[in-house]
Amino acid sequence: MLLGCIADDFTGGTDLASALVAQGIRTVQVIGVPETGEEVVRSGAEAVVIALKTRTAPVADAVEQSLTALRWLREIGCERYYFKYCSTFDSTPAGNIGPVADALMDALGMDFTVICPALPANGRTVRDGRLFVGDAPLNETSMRQHPLTPMDDANVVRLMRRQTASPVGLVGHGTVAQGPERIRAEFDALRSAGIRFAVVDATDDHDLLAIGRACADLPLVTASSGLAIGLTETPRARPHGLTDGDPHAPVPFSGARAVIAGSCSAATNAQVEAARAVYPTFPVDPCAVVRGEDVVTAALRWARPLLADGPVLLHATQPARNVTAAKSRLPDDTASRIEDTLASIARGLVDMGVGRLIVAGGETSGAVVGSLGVTGLVIGPEISPGVPWTWTLGTPRPLALALKSGNFGSRDFFLDAWERLP
Repeated sequence: MLLGCIADDFTGGTDLASALVAQGIRTVQVIGVPETGEEVVRSGAEAVVIALKTRTAPVADAVEQSLTALRWLREIGCERYYFKYCSTFDSTPAGNIGPVADALMDALGMDFTVICPALPANGRTVRDGRLFVGDAPLNETSMRQHPLTPMDDANVVRLMRRQTASPVGLVGHGTVAQGPERIRAEFDALRSAGIRFAVVDATDDHDLLAIGRACADLPLVTASSGLAIGLTETPRARPHGLTDGDPHAPVPFSGARAVIAGSCSAATNAQVEAARAVYPTFPVDPCAVVRGEDVVTAALRWARPLLADGPVLLHATQPARNVTAAKSRLPDDTASRIEDTLASIARGLVDMGVGRLIVAGGETSGAVVGSLGVTGLVIGPEISPGVPWTWTLGTPRPLALALKSGNFGSRDFFLDAWERLP
């Protein structure tokens, strides 16, 4: 087991696992920390991704869960570690990226690592320490109105300094463009100056390859899935090498199809709008959930006669401005109530014969896989950058799941994804 990964949400876990599979590394994703490592070890996986639900958890809980995951990864013999967060660096002023990274480094006895949120394949780049989505700074995108982790600053150095007492520095693009040796020399200089975290510029995959090679001696990196491009070259050069392919061969899937969307990101709003023109659609009203109405029964009764004719769409997605306006008049636990409602709907749909399911939103995906009793995911074909089809471990029958980060995918993602199934 060469690489052990800790992801701060479920869609982030599948994003990283998909990137590793694309590099020819046999990868298994597990949901939470397993009781034993026997199944993972028997699978022949060379990397394992533990998907947690810590992005918006209280800081102490996020740190404890991440350290538990690290201990498990060490017990099964992992040699290197990867703390994965979103390419939009989703976090709050209190955390959880900084506190978790500090705790993991302390546990590993480290004094230096990188912060690398860049994912050029999805338009996320870092220039002069500032995170861009396309051509717009992060704080000028829809992430500024994100209902859970609003991002009001694009400067990753400043964002990290809000979350940690450790010194944070920058490796600029002028250094990165000179290649791995020059990057490594800058790492050494920053470490000598007492810098613990180095934010690293990256504008394309060539930069990520160079950064990954420069990180060859770091036991732990922290990054989006983008750094997997370069990081995997180091274990690939080992004498025992890596072999191509997944730990299990894909199996054909059957059963009805459904889409459940909980994210309120701009990308998911556009995807819902496109799918509504084609699919029968059931909007989940947050106010009805808060009032205690039996939304689950109503949704399942609506879906039952429609499943045989093609995909159905059930969503709680709202424009970000509507969510912001509603916050003051809805209870603080509204988001978790909606997640639980969507998860119960998903479980009911599976009981009615749905075998192929797309879920949009990291928090929603976490609630759904928990409700379905999923213990692990085998990574299948990529639908779009960062979003693969997966097949489930731990469920009574295999299910095909696509767990999509709210910010990922084209406008027609919900329409086109089915064509990528085996």
